Amino acid sequence: MRTLGLDFGTKTIGVAVSDGLGLTAQGVTTIRRTSLKADLAALAALAQEYEADRVVIGLPLNMDGSEGPRAEASRKFADTVAQSLGIQVELVDERLSTVAATRTLLEADVSRARRKEVIDQVAAQFILQGWLDARRPQDTAAYHADDDYDDSEP
Repeated sequence: MRTLGLDFGTKTIGVAVSDGLGLTAQGVTTIRRTSLKADLAALAALAQEYEADRVVIGLPLNMDGSEGPRAEASRKFADTVAQSLGIQVELVDERLSTVAATRTLLEADVSRARRKEVIDQVAAQFILQGWLDARRPQDTAAYHADDDYDDSEP
């Protein structure tokens, strides 16, 4: 099963999805918000399409770690998504995810118009990738493919 990652905003919801192994996150789409009912229907369709069994939603904490109005709205949305979709929802710290997404798009020389189109799904990708990385066992780096290479042979 896969995990959906969401960057929840007032006008849009950026969506990313994990690969089947839970190693990488890919941006999928940006939902233009019109109504809660439409938002939930779009998320339900994506969850079904990607066979997602979990949703990770970015929690916009203040830089000092406190919660403001946007964090409260995200918590409320997370509860609604969990009830509506009937799957597990987790909230994760999303501080600086949009900054990182913007920097990545700038470094990739993406045009301003294109950045505006994809910024939310790239932010969702950063949120989900951070969550996936935090869940990955720490000993996965113990083996490297080059370990089998013996450079002492001619």
